[in-house]
Amino acid sequence: MMSAPSHRSTRSSRTRLLAALVLIPLLAGLAACSSSAEAEPGGGDLQEAAQAAGLTVNTTADQDRVHTTESAEAIALLPPEVKEKGTLTVAVSAYVAPLAFLADDEKTPIGNETDIAQLVADALGLELKHEVKAWADWPLAVQSGAVDAVISNVTVTEERKELYDFSSYRNDQLGWLVRADNDDLTEISEPKDIAGLTVAVGSGTNQEKILLAWDEENQAAGLEAAKVEYFENDGDTILALQSGRIDVSFGPNATAAYKAAVSPEDFKVIGTLNGGWPATAQIAVGTLKGNGLAPAITAALNHAFEDGTYAEVLERWGLQDEAIATSETNPPGLPKTD
Repeated sequence: MMSAPSHRSTRSSRTRLLAALVLIPLLAGLAACSSSAEAEPGGGDLQEAAQAAGLTVNTTADQDRVHTTESAEAIALLPPEVKEKGTLTVAVSAYVAPLAFLADDEKTPIGNETDIAQLVADALGLELKHEVKAWADWPLAVQSGAVDAVISNVTVTEERKELYDFSSYRNDQLGWLVRADNDDLTEISEPKDIAGLTVAVGSGTNQEKILLAWDEENQAAGLEAAKVEYFENDGDTILALQSGRIDVSFGPNATAAYKAAVSPEDFKVIGTLNGGWPATAQIAVGTLKGNGLAPAITAALNHAFEDGTYAEVLERWGLQDEAIATSETNPPGLPKTD
């Protein structure tokens, strides 16, 4: 049994973990995104540091993933050609922990999204094959038939539903990330809470729309305007947050919560809201419109919901707060914008 690490070595490991997270570029607009980023490897000692901080993270290629059993109901819904093929090819974008990133071998995609894909394949009685794609490339991959599905933090929108079918598996949550030692900021839950703050947000993202709408409401009420800062990638944002250049970072809660979980001495999340504000939005598996695969995937997900393996996967990556009660085929999506 490995002896407990000293305070110095634990701190050092956590520092290396944080550095690795900073080096993994955040996909701009992850919650309703339309751009891509290159993947970076997870880096050494991540598991040790994460465990010391309270969240156990296996970053090796040997994932020992959570598995579910076959679902006769889901298999019966499979299109004959998919069932005969015997495989389920899923596009993932290995860009950021804990959603999907590269293992220590720098080639194996791991993370919450790959684990969800495993549950779907298991329930459908199919062999899972991952295809690592830049986020911007998944639409063509699905449309061309190069992959059967995409599981890559894709938000359901009414515009996307014109070309794709969806099977929901997680709430689209956004989070407010601040430094752990910031005692002045304890909660952000409504527009007035951001008055006068310097906030980092991704340009052209859904969260930017929400931030600007909140700021406009504040200014109309006579409150101090927020200062909005834009950065090229997550690493620059985190450095700005650490240095005090910004007060808060507003982005996908999945990545914010992960940072807070693996490095609680550095970060904390002080509020969340749905990415569809003022409506609601969900993250879903995407498949080609009308090819008949979505109902089978929805049934497969609900099988994993019922036997508890879905909850196990989300807990494994610290995303249990984003769980939904049931999967739906083509749930209401974000409305089209003019």
